[in-house]
Amino acid sequence: MRLIGIAIVMLVAAPLGAQAPRPVRKPAPVAPAAMKQATPPMICPTPLGVGVKTKANFCDVLTGRDPADGIRISLPPHKGPLTLTFNLHNRQTYSEEQVQAHRAYARYTATIGVFTMDNTLISRAMVQNEFRTGADLVDRIAGGAGPGGVKAVAPTGTETVSVTVPESETEVSLLGEKLVVDRMDGTATYASLGRPIAVLSGVTIEYRPGPPPKPVRKKRH
Repeated sequence: MRLIGIAIVMLVAAPLGAQAPRPVRKPAPVAPAAMKQATPPMICPTPLGVGVKTKANFCDVLTGRDPADGIRISLPPHKGPLTLTFNLHNRQTYSEEQVQAHRAYARYTATIGVFTMDNTLISRAMVQNEFRTGADLVDRIAGGAGPGGVKAVAPTGTETVSVTVPESETEVSLLGEKLVVDRMDGTATYASLGRPIAVLSGVTIEYRPGPPPKPVRKKRH
C-alpha cells in the first residue's frame, strides 16, 4: 500500500513540474525621437545688419584664436551627431564709382573654423567668389548713410556649409582664419586678429532631441 501511495503522489506531481514557465513580456522598444530643425540661439559680437531684400540677419566673422570671442552658437541636448548649417559670404565695400570705372573687380577667398569651446577644431569652411558689379551682391544692408539708407559693406557670394557636431557638444564657436583678395593690382592676405573677413547668415540646426542634462546635486554643508 505504501508503494501504491508513493506512485500516486508521483503521478500527480509530474504534470505540475512539467508545466512550462510563462514567457516574460518585454516592454516594446521606445521609438527614437523624430529629427527636428530649429534656429539656435546665437551670440554675434559684431552684427553687420539686416538685409533690405532678404530681411536676413548678417553677422561679421572676425579673425580670432579664442572661441569665447567668436560667434557662439548654443546647441540643445541631442542624441547622436547634430548638423549645423549656415551661409558663408564674402565682404564687399561697394563703390558705384569703381564699378562705373571698371575698377571694382576682386576675387575673395575667406576661410573660417568651427571650434568647440575648448578650442578643438571641428571643421573648416571656405567661400570664394568674384565681384564685378552690384549684381554680384547678395543683399544690401539697411542702416547706412549711402543712397537709399544702405551701408557700403555688403555680402557677396554664398557658400552653404554643413558641419557635423558630436553629441557631447552643447556650444560651438566660429572664428575667422584668413582672407585672400586678388585684385587687378595684386594679391593681399589678411589674418590679423579682430579683422572682419567674412559674413554669416541663415544659421540652422537639425538634430534628434536627447534627454536633458542631469541636474548637478548640490553638496550639503
